[in-house]
Amino acid sequence: MADFDSIPITRALLSVSDKTGLIELGRFLVGHGVELVSTGGTAAALRDGGLDVKDVSDVTGFPEMMDGRVKTLHPTIHGGILARRNNAGDLESMAAHGIPAIDLIVINLYPFEETVAKGADYDTCVENIDIGGPAMIRAAAKNHPFVSVVTDTGDYDALKQEMDGEQTSDKGATGLEFRKTLAASAYARTAAYDSAISGWFADTLGTPFPDRVTVSGKLSQTLRYGENPHQQAAFYLDPTHPRPGVGMAEQIQGKELSFNNLNDTDAAFELVSEFSQPAVAIIKHANPCGVATGDDLLATYLRALSCDPVSAFGGIIACNRVLEGPMAEEIAKLFVEVVIAPEISDDARKILSAKKNVRVLATGAMASADTAGMTVRTLAGGFLLQGRDQGHIGPEDLKVVTKRQPTDDQIKDLLFAFTICKHVKSNAIVYAKDGATVGIGAGQMSRVDSSRIAAWKAQEGAQAAGEAQTRAIGSVVASDAFFPFADGLLAAAEAGAEAIIQPGGSIRDEDVIKAADEAGLAMVMTGMRHFRH
Repeated sequence: MADFDSIPITRALLSVSDKTGLIELGRFLVGHGVELVSTGGTAAALRDGGLDVKDVSDVTGFPEMMDGRVKTLHPTIHGGILARRNNAGDLESMAAHGIPAIDLIVINLYPFEETVAKGADYDTCVENIDIGGPAMIRAAAKNHPFVSVVTDTGDYDALKQEMDGEQTSDKGATGLEFRKTLAASAYARTAAYDSAISGWFADTLGTPFPDRVTVSGKLSQTLRYGENPHQQAAFYLDPTHPRPGVGMAEQIQGKELSFNNLNDTDAAFELVSEFSQPAVAIIKHANPCGVATGDDLLATYLRALSCDPVSAFGGIIACNRVLEGPMAEEIAKLFVEVVIAPEISDDARKILSAKKNVRVLATGAMASADTAGMTVRTLAGGFLLQGRDQGHIGPEDLKVVTKRQPTDDQIKDLLFAFTICKHVKSNAIVYAKDGATVGIGAGQMSRVDSSRIAAWKAQEGAQAAGEAQTRAIGSVVASDAFFPFADGLLAAAEAGAEAIIQPGGSIRDEDVIKAADEAGLAMVMTGMRHFRH
């Protein structure tokens, strides 16, 4: 194999959907004496660029047929790709059947993922399933000892550098290590492509958990490290499910996003996406430390901040409306890691630019809380796959189980607090009043501890604001799952809460309801829980 380490490129087959950089690459190849062979629209584009191109049909002796479905699926093409240059039998077959060697394949596939993402109909999606392209890519990648295969426009420059002799001593040639790298990328591309197709079929057939499932992504960035400096990490995008959020956002300013930044910012933006009215969420370590809704975004931000201003230090701020200058001025007073909104006004950009390290992201749109999707969590030897928590509770879903009835305003706050519970690590307890959180207890091993922590946060927030009494007085409380005992509920009552929302379903529900009646609380049950682990 050593004799074939450097392979000159004498003939290239180009067939691309994305024609970015095509003419420049074609001119480069012709300048290095490479014969161009191409198909349909790619050949036309190259000719329009003033380049000589041989049609695939001239090589195979067969015309393109069936609306372009059959053009490269021919022994002359695949023989030219798969022939081993050091195998006497392969060389004899090439000579006997007039098969020309193909040294370079440049292919990017029909835009299946983009077609699905646009919501195209079934037939259009099927027609955007590439057949000839993946076949040639896989053939060229298998024969990488002799053939170079390029599947990404981003690799054009690397190919040019390789052929210019920057990495090898031979101009117009590629080295074996370079071809191995291209082959690895090629197989990853066809694997991701097939994964997208199988996932689409599963969705179309209404089969969320087929016998085999694959997860694929496109590298967005290699991160400095993971959750901790000794861990490696990278961020990948799923092109088949583009969703407004941190992954698709424009970073306007600030340092590179870290692993923890990305995770926390996603949590923050997903939370504010739950609300149709203006909303602000402040997140720390993937848990909200303050959330509010209201008519005025600045006032809403200040109410969210007042829930737990200590924890908000170094946090993530998300809002679901245009971030304007007045709110940016208030944010600039606080040390924050990331600010994310659907749009950042010019005034806000100017104000935040003074805080050069703050990462400012504009998503361009809001995500829908109703959009279906899957979440993945790895385990030793496999992974867990589940649907996104799209559960929503409205007033009509509530069952009042106590003698005391909640008021209309309390029902609004109960639903608000229960929505927040979806985004708080279990066990989750959320105290709320007037459309804002006043205390949040997250991630405790016992529900009563979460209730006590949330009450303590309500007291702490009041003290920080110079208020005479705890903010839990007159509040409502939401629990992400049922109260197994009355102690958690009683802790909320002792703190001053007047109404409770919880899923119910405990074998001790009657005991908990009795305790609520004795404490004079109003309590509603939802029949739906929101564990978040």
